[in-house]
Amino acid sequence: MRLLPLPLLLLTLTAHAEIGFDDIERAATEVQPQVVEWRRWFHENPELSNREVATGARIADILTEMGLEPVTGIALTGVTALIEGGKPGPLVAIRADMDALPVTEETGLSFASRALGEYNGAEVGVMHACGHDTHMAMALGAAKILNDMKAELPGRVLLIFQPAEEGPPVGEKGGASLMLEEGLFEPETPEAVFGLHVGIGVPGGRFSTRAGPMMASSDRFQVTVHGRQTHGARPWDGVDPIVTAAQIVMGLQTIASRQLDVTAAPSIISVGRIEGGVRNNVIPDRVELEGTIRAFDPAMRAQIHTAMERTARSIAEANGATVDWELELGNPPVRNDAALYEMMIPALENAAGSPLVPLNPQTVAEDFSEYAERTPSLFVFLGNWPEGVDPTTQPTNHSPMFDVHEPWMEHGVRAFGNMVLSYLQAAQE
Repeated sequence: MRLLPLPLLLLTLTAHAEIGFDDIERAATEVQPQVVEWRRWFHENPELSNREVATGARIADILTEMGLEPVTGIALTGVTALIEGGKPGPLVAIRADMDALPVTEETGLSFASRALGEYNGAEVGVMHACGHDTHMAMALGAAKILNDMKAELPGRVLLIFQPAEEGPPVGEKGGASLMLEEGLFEPETPEAVFGLHVGIGVPGGRFSTRAGPMMASSDRFQVTVHGRQTHGARPWDGVDPIVTAAQIVMGLQTIASRQLDVTAAPSIISVGRIEGGVRNNVIPDRVELEGTIRAFDPAMRAQIHTAMERTARSIAEANGATVDWELELGNPPVRNDAALYEMMIPALENAAGSPLVPLNPQTVAEDFSEYAERTPSLFVFLGNWPEGVDPTTQPTNHSPMFDVHEPWMEHGVRAFGNMVLSYLQAAQE
Protein backbone atom coordinates (compact mmCIF):
# COMPACT_ATOMS: atom_id res chain seq x y z
CA MET A 1 0.00 0.00 0.00
CA ARG A 2 1.39 3.39 -0.98
CA LEU A 3 1.26 5.81 1.96
CA LEU A 4 0.18 9.39 1.26
CA PRO A 5 2.11 12.27 2.85
CA LEU A 6 0.03 13.60 5.75
CA PRO A 7 -0.90 16.96 4.13
CA LEU A 8 -2.04 15.21 0.94
CA LEU A 9 -3.86 12.61 3.02
CA LEU A 10 -5.82 15.28 4.84
CA LEU A 11 -6.80 16.96 1.56
CA THR A 12 -7.98 13.60 0.33
CA LEU A 13 -10.03 13.00 3.47
CA THR A 14 -11.80 16.34 3.29
CA ALA A 15 -12.86 15.49 -0.26
CA HIS A 16 -14.60 12.31 0.91
CA ALA A 17 -18.33 12.33 1.46
CA GLU A 18 -17.76 10.16 4.52
CA ILE A 19 -14.56 9.08 6.20
CA GLY A 20 -14.07 5.36 6.82
CA PHE A 21 -11.81 2.67 8.26
CA ASP A 22 -9.39 2.93 5.33
CA ASP A 23 -8.88 6.63 6.10
CA ILE A 24 -8.20 5.83 9.75
CA GLU A 25 -5.72 3.12 8.74
CA ARG A 26 -3.72 5.41 6.45
CA ALA A 27 -3.64 8.20 9.00
CA ALA A 28 -2.63 5.80 11.81
CA THR A 29 0.33 4.63 9.75
CA GLU A 30 1.38 8.22 9.16
CA VAL A 31 1.21 9.18 12.83
CA GLN A 32 2.85 5.97 14.14
CA PRO A 33 6.41 7.40 14.38
CA GLN A 34 5.09 10.26 16.50
CA VAL A 35 3.13 7.81 18.68
CA VAL A 36 6.35 5.86 19.31
CA GLU A 37 8.18 9.07 20.21
CA TRP A 38 5.43 10.06 22.66
CA ARG A 39 5.40 6.60 24.21
CA ARG A 40 9.14 6.64 24.79
CA TRP A 41 9.02 10.05 26.45
CA PHE A 42 6.26 8.91 28.81
CA HIS A 43 8.13 5.67 29.51
CA GLU A 44 11.35 7.45 30.37
CA ASN A 45 9.59 10.01 32.59
CA PRO A 46 7.03 8.07 34.67
CA GLU A 47 5.24 9.52 37.71
CA LEU A 48 3.28 7.86 40.50
CA SER A 49 -0.45 8.22 41.12
CA ASN A 50 -1.63 11.78 41.84
CA ARG A 51 1.89 12.99 41.07
CA GLU A 52 1.64 13.07 37.24
CA VAL A 53 2.57 16.76 37.00
CA ALA A 54 5.11 16.60 34.15
CA THR A 55 3.03 13.94 32.40
CA GLY A 56 -0.05 16.15 32.43
CA ALA A 57 1.95 19.16 31.24
CA ARG A 58 3.39 17.15 28.34
CA ILE A 59 -0.05 15.93 27.30
CA ALA A 60 -1.45 19.47 27.47
CA ASP A 61 1.41 20.76 25.30
CA ILE A 62 0.81 18.06 22.68
CA LEU A 63 -2.91 18.76 22.57
CA THR A 64 -2.25 22.49 22.26
CA GLU A 65 0.08 21.82 19.33
CA MET A 66 -2.84 20.01 17.68
CA GLY A 67 -4.90 23.17 17.95
CA LEU A 68 -7.04 21.91 20.83
CA GLU A 69 -7.73 23.71 24.12
CA PRO A 70 -6.83 21.32 26.95
CA VAL A 71 -8.28 21.69 30.43
CA THR A 72 -5.78 20.80 33.16
CA GLY A 73 -5.91 20.21 36.90
CA ILE A 74 -9.02 18.01 37.05
CA ALA A 75 -8.52 15.36 39.76
CA LEU A 76 -5.22 17.12 40.55
CA THR A 77 -3.24 16.29 37.40
CA GLY A 78 -5.80 15.08 34.84
CA VAL A 79 -6.21 16.59 31.38
CA THR A 80 -9.22 16.77 29.09
CA ALA A 81 -9.88 18.27 25.67
CA LEU A 82 -12.79 18.38 23.25
CA ILE A 83 -12.67 17.72 19.51
CA GLU A 84 -15.56 19.57 17.87
CA GLY A 85 -16.69 17.80 14.72
CA GLY A 86 -17.80 19.82 11.73
CA LYS A 87 -21.16 18.05 11.60
CA PRO A 88 -23.81 17.67 14.32
CA GLY A 89 -23.79 14.46 16.28
CA PRO A 90 -23.40 12.87 19.71
CA LEU A 91 -20.59 13.18 22.26
CA VAL A 92 -18.33 10.17 22.83
CA ALA A 93 -15.15 9.81 24.91
CA ILE A 94 -11.72 8.17 24.77
CA ARG A 95 -9.96 7.49 28.07
CA ALA A 96 -6.27 6.84 28.77
CA ASP A 97 -4.64 6.44 32.20
CA MET A 98 -1.47 8.35 33.14
CA ASP A 99 0.15 6.94 36.27
CA ALA A 100 3.09 4.57 36.73
CA LEU A 101 3.94 2.04 39.44
CA PRO A 102 6.49 1.85 42.29
CA VAL A 103 8.58 -0.67 40.31
CA THR A 104 12.29 -0.48 39.47
CA GLU A 105 12.68 -1.17 35.75
CA GLU A 106 14.86 -4.08 34.57
CA THR A 107 14.11 -4.12 30.82
CA GLY A 108 17.42 -2.67 29.65
CA LEU A 109 15.64 -0.47 27.11
CA SER A 110 17.56 2.54 25.81
CA PHE A 111 14.71 4.71 27.13
CA ALA A 112 14.23 2.78 30.37
CA SER A 113 13.06 4.71 33.41
CA ARG A 114 15.58 5.86 35.98
CA ALA A 115 12.97 7.88 37.85
CA LEU A 116 12.56 7.75 41.61
CA GLY A 117 9.54 8.58 43.69
CA GLU A 118 8.15 8.27 47.21
CA TYR A 119 5.74 5.46 48.04
CA ASN A 120 4.55 4.67 51.57
CA GLY A 121 7.30 6.89 52.95
CA ALA A 122 10.13 5.12 51.12
CA GLU A 123 12.11 6.06 48.00
CA VAL A 124 11.26 3.68 45.16
CA GLY A 125 11.93 3.20 41.48
CA VAL A 126 9.10 4.29 39.20
CA MET A 127 8.14 2.50 35.98
CA HIS A 128 5.31 2.31 33.47
CA ALA A 129 5.10 -1.40 34.22
CA CYS A 130 1.41 -1.61 33.30
CA GLY A 131 1.54 0.00 29.85
CA HIS A 132 -0.05 3.35 30.63
CA ASP A 133 2.69 5.01 28.59
CA THR A 134 1.28 3.27 25.50
CA HIS A 135 -2.31 4.10 26.45
CA MET A 136 -1.51 7.82 26.51
CA ALA A 137 0.45 7.66 23.25
CA MET A 138 -2.27 5.72 21.43
CA ALA A 139 -5.00 8.08 22.66
CA LEU A 140 -2.93 11.05 21.50
CA GLY A 141 -2.43 9.39 18.10
CA ALA A 142 -6.18 8.88 17.76
CA ALA A 143 -6.77 12.47 18.89
CA LYS A 144 -4.41 13.72 16.17
CA ILE A 145 -6.24 11.73 13.49
CA LEU A 146 -9.75 12.62 14.63
CA ASN A 147 -8.90 16.28 15.05
CA ASP A 148 -7.39 16.41 11.56
CA MET A 149 -10.62 14.87 10.25
CA LYS A 150 -12.94 16.99 12.34
CA ALA A 151 -14.51 18.80 9.37
CA GLU A 152 -16.11 15.49 8.36
CA LEU A 153 -16.70 14.21 11.89
CA PRO A 154 -20.43 13.94 12.79
CA GLY A 155 -20.14 14.66 16.50
CA ARG A 156 -17.70 15.48 19.28
CA VAL A 157 -14.96 13.56 21.07
CA LEU A 158 -14.03 14.10 24.73
CA LEU A 159 -10.41 13.15 25.40
CA ILE A 160 -9.83 11.96 28.98
CA PHE A 161 -6.30 11.58 30.37
CA GLN A 162 -6.86 10.20 33.85
CA PRO A 163 -4.50 10.14 36.84
CA ALA A 164 -4.26 7.52 39.59
CA GLU A 165 -5.78 4.48 37.92
CA GLU A 166 -3.50 2.34 40.08
CA GLY A 167 -5.05 3.96 43.13
CA PRO A 168 -4.27 7.22 44.93
CA PRO A 169 -1.87 7.33 47.88
CA VAL A 170 -3.29 6.44 51.29
CA GLY A 171 -5.44 9.27 52.59
CA GLU A 172 -5.93 10.88 49.17
CA LYS A 173 -8.73 10.78 46.62
CA GLY A 174 -8.06 10.29 42.95
CA GLY A 175 -8.68 8.45 39.73
CA ALA A 176 -11.85 8.15 37.69
CA SER A 177 -14.14 8.68 40.69
CA LEU A 178 -12.52 12.04 41.51
CA MET A 179 -12.67 13.18 37.88
CA LEU A 180 -16.38 12.42 37.85
CA GLU A 181 -16.86 14.06 41.25
CA GLU A 182 -15.22 17.21 39.90
CA GLY A 183 -17.60 17.39 36.96
CA LEU A 184 -15.98 15.43 34.12
CA PHE A 185 -19.40 14.53 32.71
CA GLU A 186 -20.92 17.97 33.27
CA PRO A 187 -22.77 19.58 31.63
CA GLU A 188 -23.04 16.61 29.25
CA THR A 189 -22.46 12.88 29.69
CA PRO A 190 -20.92 11.11 26.69
CA GLU A 191 -23.15 8.56 25.01
CA ALA A 192 -20.24 6.09 24.98
CA VAL A 193 -16.76 5.82 26.51
CA PHE A 194 -13.96 3.71 25.03
CA GLY A 195 -10.90 2.43 26.88
CA LEU A 196 -7.99 0.19 25.91
CA HIS A 197 -5.36 -1.75 27.87
CA VAL A 198 -2.25 -3.60 26.68
CA GLY A 199 -1.26 -7.01 27.96
CA ILE A 200 -3.42 -9.44 29.98
CA GLY A 201 -2.33 -12.52 28.00
CA VAL A 202 -3.78 -11.62 24.58
CA PRO A 203 -1.85 -12.69 21.43
CA GLY A 204 0.24 -9.89 19.91
CA GLY A 205 -1.57 -7.24 17.94
CA ARG A 206 -5.03 -8.73 18.47
CA PHE A 207 -7.97 -7.43 20.49
CA SER A 208 -10.00 -9.21 23.13
CA THR A 209 -13.12 -8.10 24.95
CA ARG A 210 -16.56 -9.37 25.91
CA ALA A 211 -20.06 -8.18 26.64
CA GLY A 212 -21.16 -7.89 30.26
CA PRO A 213 -18.80 -8.49 33.20
CA MET A 214 -15.18 -8.30 32.02
CA MET A 215 -13.14 -7.35 35.10
CA ALA A 216 -13.85 -7.80 38.79
CA SER A 217 -14.65 -5.37 41.55
CA SER A 218 -11.82 -4.86 44.03
CA ASP A 219 -12.45 -4.24 47.73
CA ARG A 220 -10.02 -4.24 50.64
CA PHE A 221 -10.87 -5.73 54.04
CA GLN A 222 -9.14 -5.85 57.39
CA VAL A 223 -10.11 -7.93 60.41
CA THR A 224 -8.47 -7.15 63.74
CA VAL A 225 -8.92 -10.02 66.20
CA HIS A 226 -8.75 -9.03 69.88
CA GLY A 227 -7.91 -11.76 72.40
CA ARG A 228 -6.17 -11.73 75.78
CA GLN A 229 -2.42 -12.11 76.01
CA THR A 230 -0.94 -14.97 78.03
CA HIS A 231 1.99 -17.36 78.29
CA GLY A 232 2.23 -19.81 75.39
CA ALA A 233 2.50 -22.63 77.91
CA ARG A 234 -0.82 -21.67 79.58
CA PRO A 235 -3.24 -20.81 76.74
CA TRP A 236 -6.26 -21.38 79.01
CA ASP A 237 -5.32 -18.23 80.94
CA GLY A 238 -5.99 -16.04 77.87
CA VAL A 239 -7.87 -15.88 74.59
CA ASP A 240 -5.78 -16.89 71.59
CA PRO A 241 -6.29 -14.48 68.65
CA ILE A 242 -3.90 -16.49 66.43
CA VAL A 243 -6.02 -19.63 66.51
CA THR A 244 -9.12 -17.48 66.09
CA ALA A 245 -7.56 -15.69 63.10
CA ALA A 246 -6.66 -19.03 61.52
CA GLN A 247 -10.24 -20.22 61.88
CA ILE A 248 -11.50 -16.96 60.37
CA VAL A 249 -9.22 -17.40 57.35
CA MET A 250 -10.61 -20.87 56.72
CA GLY A 251 -14.17 -19.73 57.41
CA LEU A 252 -13.90 -16.96 54.83
CA GLN A 253 -12.91 -19.51 52.19
CA THR A 254 -16.21 -21.35 52.60
CA ILE A 255 -18.23 -18.27 51.65
CA ALA A 256 -17.58 -18.55 47.92
CA SER A 257 -17.82 -22.35 47.90
CA ARG A 258 -20.82 -22.84 50.20
CA GLN A 259 -22.85 -19.63 50.54
CA LEU A 260 -22.88 -18.20 47.00
CA ASP A 261 -24.37 -19.52 43.77
CA VAL A 262 -21.18 -20.54 42.00
CA THR A 263 -23.09 -20.98 38.73
CA ALA A 264 -24.00 -17.28 38.63
CA ALA A 265 -20.54 -15.67 38.75
CA PRO A 266 -17.09 -16.37 40.20
CA SER A 267 -15.74 -14.61 43.28
CA ILE A 268 -12.51 -14.55 45.26
CA ILE A 269 -11.62 -13.80 48.89
CA SER A 270 -7.86 -13.71 49.48
CA VAL A 271 -6.02 -12.93 52.71
CA GLY A 272 -2.74 -11.27 51.80
CA ARG A 273 -1.39 -10.26 55.21
CA ILE A 274 -1.45 -11.80 58.70
CA GLU A 275 0.37 -9.97 61.46
CA GLY A 276 0.50 -10.73 65.16
CA GLY A 277 2.80 -11.83 67.96
CA VAL A 278 6.40 -11.03 68.86
CA ARG A 279 7.79 -14.16 70.55
CA ASN A 280 7.49 -17.94 70.28
CA ASN A 281 6.11 -18.48 73.78
CA VAL A 282 3.80 -15.46 74.09
CA ILE A 283 0.23 -15.60 72.85
CA PRO A 284 -0.48 -12.00 71.76
CA ASP A 285 -3.56 -9.97 72.46
CA ARG A 286 -4.32 -9.12 68.79
CA VAL A 287 -3.85 -10.29 65.22
CA GLU A 288 -4.56 -8.39 62.00
CA LEU A 289 -5.79 -9.96 58.75
CA GLU A 290 -5.88 -7.97 55.51
CA GLY A 291 -6.97 -9.03 52.07
CA THR A 292 -8.91 -8.44 48.87
CA ILE A 293 -12.39 -9.33 47.61
CA ARG A 294 -13.12 -9.81 43.89
CA ALA A 295 -16.60 -10.19 42.39
CA PHE A 296 -18.37 -9.66 39.07
CA ASP A 297 -21.99 -9.33 40.18
CA PRO A 298 -22.99 -6.26 42.26
CA ALA A 299 -25.57 -8.17 44.33
CA MET A 300 -23.11 -10.98 45.01
CA ARG A 301 -20.48 -8.42 45.97
CA ALA A 302 -22.80 -7.04 48.68
CA GLN A 303 -23.68 -10.57 49.81
CA ILE A 304 -19.99 -11.38 50.24
CA HIS A 305 -19.43 -8.30 52.40
CA THR A 306 -22.28 -9.25 54.73
CA ALA A 307 -21.22 -12.90 54.96
CA MET A 308 -17.59 -12.03 55.69
CA GLU A 309 -18.41 -9.77 58.62
CA ARG A 310 -20.89 -12.30 60.02
CA THR A 311 -18.36 -15.13 59.71
CA ALA A 312 -15.54 -13.19 61.38
CA ARG A 313 -17.69 -12.01 64.30
CA SER A 314 -19.30 -15.41 64.87
CA ILE A 315 -16.00 -17.31 64.95
CA ALA A 316 -14.49 -14.73 67.27
CA GLU A 317 -17.46 -14.89 69.62
CA ALA A 318 -17.28 -18.69 69.71
CA ASN A 319 -13.67 -18.40 70.90
CA GLY A 320 -14.29 -15.63 73.42
CA ALA A 321 -12.58 -13.03 71.21
CA THR A 322 -13.87 -9.91 69.48
CA VAL A 323 -13.14 -8.38 66.08
CA ASP A 324 -12.99 -4.99 64.45
CA TRP A 325 -14.25 -5.23 60.86
CA GLU A 326 -13.04 -2.72 58.24
CA LEU A 327 -14.22 -2.68 54.61
CA GLU A 328 -12.84 -0.28 52.00
CA LEU A 329 -14.86 -0.24 48.80
CA GLY A 330 -12.75 -0.10 45.67
CA ASN A 331 -13.57 -0.26 41.98
CA PRO A 332 -16.89 -1.72 40.89
CA PRO A 333 -16.71 -4.46 38.24
CA VAL A 334 -16.04 -3.43 34.64
CA ARG A 335 -19.23 -4.31 32.74
CA ASN A 336 -19.19 -3.73 28.99
CA ASP A 337 -22.42 -2.59 27.38
CA ALA A 338 -23.73 -5.48 25.24
CA ALA A 339 -25.08 -3.32 22.41
CA LEU A 340 -21.86 -1.31 22.27
CA TYR A 341 -19.83 -4.52 22.18
CA GLU A 342 -21.79 -5.87 19.20
CA MET A 343 -21.52 -2.54 17.37
CA MET A 344 -17.74 -2.38 17.78
CA ILE A 345 -16.77 -5.90 16.68
CA PRO A 346 -16.20 -4.82 13.02
CA ALA A 347 -14.23 -1.75 14.16
CA LEU A 348 -11.87 -3.82 16.33
CA GLU A 349 -11.44 -6.65 13.86
CA ASN A 350 -10.63 -4.14 11.13
CA ALA A 351 -8.09 -2.44 13.39
CA ALA A 352 -6.27 -5.72 14.09
CA GLY A 353 -6.85 -7.40 10.74
CA SER A 354 -8.00 -10.50 12.63
CA PRO A 355 -11.01 -11.79 14.61
CA LEU A 356 -11.51 -10.91 18.26
CA VAL A 357 -9.89 -13.29 20.73
CA PRO A 358 -12.41 -14.95 23.11
CA LEU A 359 -12.07 -13.61 26.65
CA ASN A 360 -13.00 -15.05 30.02
CA PRO A 361 -13.77 -12.60 32.85
CA GLN A 362 -10.57 -11.29 34.44
CA THR A 363 -10.23 -11.09 38.22
CA VAL A 364 -7.97 -8.02 38.03
CA ALA A 365 -9.66 -4.63 38.45
CA GLU A 366 -9.77 -1.27 36.65
CA ASP A 367 -11.38 2.03 37.61
CA PHE A 368 -12.64 2.43 34.03
CA SER A 369 -15.65 0.79 35.68
CA GLU A 370 -16.57 4.17 37.19
CA TYR A 371 -17.38 5.49 33.70
CA ALA A 372 -19.34 2.34 32.86
CA GLU A 373 -21.49 3.01 35.93
CA ARG A 374 -22.59 6.31 34.34
CA THR A 375 -22.89 5.58 30.61
CA PRO A 376 -22.51 2.74 28.07
CA SER A 377 -18.82 1.87 27.84
CA LEU A 378 -16.47 -0.63 26.22
CA PHE A 379 -13.07 -1.70 27.52
CA VAL A 380 -10.70 -3.66 25.27
CA PHE A 381 -7.42 -5.57 25.69
CA LEU A 382 -4.65 -5.34 23.07
CA GLY A 383 -1.95 -8.03 22.93
CA ASN A 384 1.47 -6.43 23.42
CA TRP A 385 4.10 -9.08 22.66
CA PRO A 386 5.44 -9.80 19.15
CA GLU A 387 3.41 -12.00 16.83
CA GLY A 388 3.94 -15.70 17.43
CA VAL A 389 5.13 -15.24 21.01
CA ASP A 390 3.04 -17.03 23.65
CA PRO A 391 2.00 -14.17 25.98
CA THR A 392 1.63 -16.57 28.91
CA THR A 393 5.41 -17.16 28.84
CA GLN A 394 6.31 -13.45 28.98
CA PRO A 395 6.58 -10.95 31.87
CA THR A 396 3.12 -9.78 32.86
CA ASN A 397 1.79 -6.34 33.67
CA HIS A 398 3.39 -4.92 36.85
CA SER A 399 6.62 -6.87 36.24
CA PRO A 400 9.94 -4.94 36.15
CA MET A 401 10.53 -6.70 32.80
CA PHE A 402 7.21 -5.67 31.22
CA ASP A 403 7.47 -4.21 27.72
CA VAL A 404 5.37 -3.70 24.59
CA HIS A 405 5.96 -4.40 20.89
CA GLU A 406 5.66 -0.84 19.63
CA PRO A 407 4.28 -1.65 16.14
CA TRP A 408 1.06 -2.85 17.78
CA MET A 409 0.37 0.67 19.01
CA GLU A 410 -0.75 1.47 15.48
CA HIS A 411 -3.52 -1.11 16.01
CA GLY A 412 -4.52 0.69 19.18
CA VAL A 413 -4.68 4.05 17.42
CA ARG A 414 -6.81 2.49 14.69
CA ALA A 415 -9.09 0.88 17.27
CA PHE A 416 -9.77 4.18 19.04
CA GLY A 417 -10.39 5.91 15.71
CA ASN A 418 -12.58 3.12 14.32
CA MET A 419 -14.73 2.91 17.46
CA VAL A 420 -15.33 6.66 17.59
CA LEU A 421 -16.10 6.79 13.89
CA SER A 422 -18.42 3.77 14.04
CA TYR A 423 -20.48 5.23 16.86
CA LEU A 424 -20.76 8.72 15.43
CA GLN A 425 -21.69 7.52 11.96
CA ALA A 426 -24.19 4.97 13.29
CA ALA A 427 -25.95 7.79 15.13
CA GLN A 428 -26.57 9.51 11.78
CA GLU A 429 -28.39 6.52 10.29
